[in-house]
Amino acid sequence: MYLGIDLGTSAIKLVVLRDGAVFAQAGAALSVSSPQPGWSEQAPGDWWQALRTACAQLDLNGIRAVGLSGQMHGAVLLGEGHEVLRPCILWNDNRSAGAAEKMQARCPDVSQRAGVLPLPGFTAPKLTWLRAEEPENWRQVRNILLPKDYIGLRLHGGLATDRSDAAGTLWLNQATRGWDDALCAASDTDPDWLPPLFDGSDVVGQVTPGAADALGLPPGIPVVAGGGDAATGALSVGAVTPGVGFISLGTSGQLFVCSDGYQPNPDEFVHAFAHTLPNRWYQMAAMLNGARPLAWFAGVLGCDVATLLSRAEGADATRVPLFLPFLTGERSPHGDPDIRATFYGLDDATGTDAMCRAVVEAVAFSMADACQSFGATLDGDQPLLAIGGGARSDLVLQSIADATGQVLVRAEGAEAGPACGAALLAQHAVEGGRIEDVFKRPSTGQVFEPTDQPALMQRLHRYRALYQALRPFAKSG
Repeated sequence: MYLGIDLGTSAIKLVVLRDGAVFAQAGAALSVSSPQPGWSEQAPGDWWQALRTACAQLDLNGIRAVGLSGQMHGAVLLGEGHEVLRPCILWNDNRSAGAAEKMQARCPDVSQRAGVLPLPGFTAPKLTWLRAEEPENWRQVRNILLPKDYIGLRLHGGLATDRSDAAGTLWLNQATRGWDDALCAASDTDPDWLPPLFDGSDVVGQVTPGAADALGLPPGIPVVAGGGDAATGALSVGAVTPGVGFISLGTSGQLFVCSDGYQPNPDEFVHAFAHTLPNRWYQMAAMLNGARPLAWFAGVLGCDVATLLSRAEGADATRVPLFLPFLTGERSPHGDPDIRATFYGLDDATGTDAMCRAVVEAVAFSMADACQSFGATLDGDQPLLAIGGGARSDLVLQSIADATGQVLVRAEGAEAGPACGAALLAQHAVEGGRIEDVFKRPSTGQVFEPTDQPALMQRLHRYRALYQALRPFAKSG
């Protein structure tokens, strides 16, 4: 049996694989702190406690190896003795917008080196912000880890990361797949602070006796490097060969297509990143808001997401307003940290059911913008698999199919994709085998064919116009 640990933003999820199939699952919730507008932080110690809570739900005595997956771009700052210096600054934190602009000015070819234009959510600009705003913490930095790699440190006691997670820092040269001194210099980062780089199934340590006792794992079993959640999610649906793609609908959202070469497209904020497997890359549109607006508006209404979706399905389609879903700004394809969410078109006959439907449609419209940004790269010849918690909703997937014109196929076990991918990396480390045989396309469920929806496409056109109209207003503060 193999354990995959996926450190998400809202929860930590565990998957145990036996004979290549999901045998058991568990999880524990996490919360996010926002001490100032636009800030998003978590305490690394809370991740470890959540992992202990989740592990206590499972019998882990037969586990042979552990794989890691996690939210990307977070900055875990460590001082002497691996002391955590401050809460982790997360992927959806916008405080370093000015630092991102400064990085672009310092290194004009940053997008060709790093695979995407600098944005505040990435890790590197956070260090320039830290030097300016928290100089004492900056002076104490000795090591920097990504969120899943902090879990790795607690598991095996060492410093390590994989190339797919490193790809999202703006410190990795995507073509050479190694740390880039020029990118470090442009972001006030000492290259010696960065951990050694590995491929996803490389063994980076063994579970220590202390970690084994805390988590119920066998001591001494191998821990593999793993991958960022986008890459491990790709592994779980067999996106390891050129042209195979998927959408992921978690707190954030991704449109991902695998490639066998480095193909940057920074002007559209399409990420061109190293995969967690050797000699593979991918292109990805990354939306900060994903399915998060569903959970947000459900919270506003005091209901759960399932109730919101039921209410959305019963809404009068002629009374649906527009909703921009940009709760924390947006990355792909706008690169806009300032834009914020809004409803438009409310009148005295608008009910909350129609507002629920508007939020669902906004998730679909965001994915339509992502598809448009890929251009000819996304030819539509192959269906896109759908993974993540948002993929459990028929309404959400049909809305995305209609708005994008893409055929979607729900993957079985979709909500546990990244954790499954991490467990498969652990299995590959122990058992070996051809990559295409280990990371296979899963069994699929319902197919969602696009249908002709003129009213929906008209609202998509107005949605795009509304964003363009509000963008200067948001930029002005």
